[in-house]
Amino acid sequence: MTVKKSERLMVKFITNQASQDEIEMLTAWLKDEENQIVFKDFVKTNYAIDTAMNNFDSTEVRKQLAERIQRENSIFYKRRFSFYYKYAAILIIALGGFYFYKSSNSSTSKQNVVIPREDEIVLQLGNNSEEEIDTADTRNLTDQNGDIIGRQEKNRLVYNKAYTDGKLIYNSIKIPYGKKFEVQLSDGTIVHLNAGTSLKYPVQFLKNQGRQVFLTGEAYFEVAKDKAHPFTVNAQEVSVEVLGTRFNVDTYMDNASTNVVLVEGKVSLYKNHKTNENQVYLKPGSRGSHIKGQSDFKIDEVNTDYYTAWVKGSLVFKNDSFAAIIKKLERHYNVTFINRNKMLGREIFNARFDNEPIEVVLKYFSDSYAIDYTIDRDKITIK
Repeated sequence: MTVKKSERLMVKFITNQASQDEIEMLTAWLKDEENQIVFKDFVKTNYAIDTAMNNFDSTEVRKQLAERIQRENSIFYKRRFSFYYKYAAILIIALGGFYFYKSSNSSTSKQNVVIPREDEIVLQLGNNSEEEIDTADTRNLTDQNGDIIGRQEKNRLVYNKAYTDGKLIYNSIKIPYGKKFEVQLSDGTIVHLNAGTSLKYPVQFLKNQGRQVFLTGEAYFEVAKDKAHPFTVNAQEVSVEVLGTRFNVDTYMDNASTNVVLVEGKVSLYKNHKTNENQVYLKPGSRGSHIKGQSDFKIDEVNTDYYTAWVKGSLVFKNDSFAAIIKKLERHYNVTFINRNKMLGREIFNARFDNEPIEVVLKYFSDSYAIDYTIDRDKITIK
């Protein structure tokens, strides 16, 4: 195993990100006594530890490993679980007397470990009152009159299915950097909201009229089919109209353009008021781009997976400048980058990270491209 790969496995294990297969790879590597020394030195150098032997709880390590392996729900689960105590024993030997912990109240700060800011998701109701959303909660969602309009199911809001004859009442939800969220609208449309995104939407849509929502940021839409009620996403200068389809809209305020990627179905794009002349249509597998301040749309064929991977927690960089990459990392992890290397900002990179902790991402760029950086809690400075 290469040094780079072993370090990535160690980081993922210690930050509770390792899968069952990765635990197996790490424990196989740790059978070598020299590698156990490397592992101890790595933990000692990079993580807050307490070397007191009586603080190390081997039973708790066994319990945590069992929970990790069980969570995998692999088809090989029964076969592999029989080897569980072997893995636990090897890891306990490797850890030796080291006891590491992740308490935010710890007086000992971690070296080379990012501590992201923790901001809350905010829901604004029809009367402009605001409430914070705790993604650990399951509760009824009520309006200003106390009537139940839906339900929070941890990291998603589900509104009651209904159309109204009365006045439109809007809710708005703001997702901070470092978090994602999901909203199921009253028509059954599901909206996946990326970090740094705001969505304004009616609690109930009007009967016999179009469905409209307003987006800033990035969202993936799974629109419920309803021919009588066309669905429109107002994304700053661009409007996206559909009947029922799946597509991604990227319209962050600091982007130079608004990008719409169609996964399934058909959508039309237009600017300002819709006419037969100013609409352009997308087919599945295509992207419509509109540079802010201009009138034309550019359409090209793309791999839609690059643009929707974020829904499952992945980060994909395809021919992206380093300046664009750190902007995405800031949103994804809720951290701040200070790039003192201006030439590096213009360099182009390709990379993919699947639910990796930010330490792994930074380590990858450092090892692969000799990028030097320092960490001060939630601030990462590129030298």
